[in-house]
Amino acid sequence: MWPNAVADALSRFEWAFKQPGRYLTGPYESPGIEIEDGRDDLEVALQHLPRGARADLGRLVERIDAEFERRTLPDPGPMHNWTAGRWWWWRIRER
Repeated sequence: MWPNAVADALSRFEWAFKQPGRYLTGPYESPGIEIEDGRDDLEVALQHLPRGARADLGRLVERIDAEFERRTLPDPGPMHNWTAGRWWWWRIRER
């Protein structure tokens, strides 16, 4: 991970969740900087943080996940190997 990776990921969700309506978008829509990529970064951080910091970040991620699930729909399409274990890539953002 790079410096400020967690802060960058959290800011993506903060920006997206402030937008009106159900449709979630990030400030940019490019591979590597979509909000799902931010969730990937948070997952990596959770795996490497010490217990106390992991618990603190975990509480934030739980709230992010709940809001992300609320504002997206399940994707009925076939699963891809590169998204295995990352449920957030299996959600559809409505337009």
